Amino acid sequence: MRRLIPIVLFALAVSTSLLAQRGRGAAPPPPPALEPGASQADVDKALIAAPAPLRDQATVIKWKPDFTYDTLRKGTNNLVCYDRSGFPLQPPFAVQCTSLANLPREVQNLKAEATGDRAKSEAMLKAMEADGTRAKPEFGSVWYHFSGPDKDHISPHHMTIAVPGATGASLGLPENGRGGGVWIMNAGTTTAHLMILGQ
Repeated sequence: MRRLIPIVLFALAVSTSLLAQRGRGAAPPPPPALEPGASQADVDKALIAAPAPLRDQATVIKWKPDFTYDTLRKGTNNLVCYDRSGFPLQPPFAVQCTSLANLPREVQNLKAEATGDRAKSEAMLKAMEADGTRAKPEFGSVWYHFSGPDKDHISPHHMTIAVPGATGASLGLPENGRGGGVWIMNAGTTTAHLMILGQ
């Protein structure tokens, strides 16, 4: 397991590099068409959080009040992006991308945050963790977050890598950021993720 993290990080770097290089030889495929009734402005806003090599082929969804979603554009890669601007406990501008496999976990996040109270939200998620109903994120998947008071004042992007169940012992990484570099936050839980200095 200790060798797994360098492998995951290397795989992410290589896949991003290969996607970027593919554009040098052959023309990349055009972005997929929007679904009927979808707004290009909504799609463009959600895609602000997407890494450039993955942006054109990402799926874009729009959350509904009942925590289901409409697909605005069906992509061809594994990335899904969406807007969370103004949702409870979110800043006025907030967009996010992650793996399609993480949508069940995101539904749980949205339901918990809908309380509008951070303490209640965290208590709900901890209760799910304790009773085993918390959806696990895809191991090694990346969560990309961009947020701020508005589109023109976005704080530096935040990126985490999900490693559910991982601990310092299993990955050979520290469980706090005191030493700098990569470390595991919330070790041993489904929320365990790698924090990367500057990300």
